[in-house]
Amino acid sequence: MAAIDDHIPVPQSQTDLPFLLAIEDVFSIAGHGTVATGRVERGTVRIGETVEIVGLKDTRTTTVTGIEMFQKLLDEAMAGEDVGILLTGFQNADIQTGMVLAKPGSITPHTKFEALVHVLEKEEGGRHSPFFAGYITQFYMRTADVAGKVTSIVNDKDEESKMVVELIMPVACEQGMQFAIREGGKTVGAGVIQSIIE
Repeated sequence: MAAIDDHIPVPQSQTDLPFLLAIEDVFSIAGHGTVATGRVERGTVRIGETVEIVGLKDTRTTTVTGIEMFQKLLDEAMAGEDVGILLTGFQNADIQTGMVLAKPGSITPHTKFEALVHVLEKEEGGRHSPFFAGYITQFYMRTADVAGKVTSIVNDKDEESKMVVELIMPVACEQGMQFAIREGGKTVGAGVIQSIIE
């Protein structure tokens, strides 16, 4: 058993990583500010800390002034928890689903990346025709739903294709992040970002 323990690395706790929450919904509390809700993907955030709002628009900075989970006020939130985070200095329209709250400098928005994609076959519920360069569709990345174009594609006669994708809006993304490709309300592919281009 000791040999197995020595061979298998201890996984890094998601709470030890920089804070990130993908925004699922946004609402205002009169006289208090705007609340962004979602699940903390990684890290920890505390009241009084500075966070960045990243993706879809210019990156902005704000302060966490409140944290709530199931109508209970908290001092901090950590990976795996579904919370509402109260932010000041923003209107409801300034923040939207698809953006992320993150530790400053830990993630940036991008519009172009290279990915390895599993394209679903017709029998699996996928497209009736193959993907092609110039193909425009919807990309689901965390909570963001953004149109994009496959600018190049290489099929290696297996189930996975190498693609370069260009999005119409910047999304907070990083190497290793998973995403789905959807068309007409159904998933037609699933991918992993291999490298960021822009």
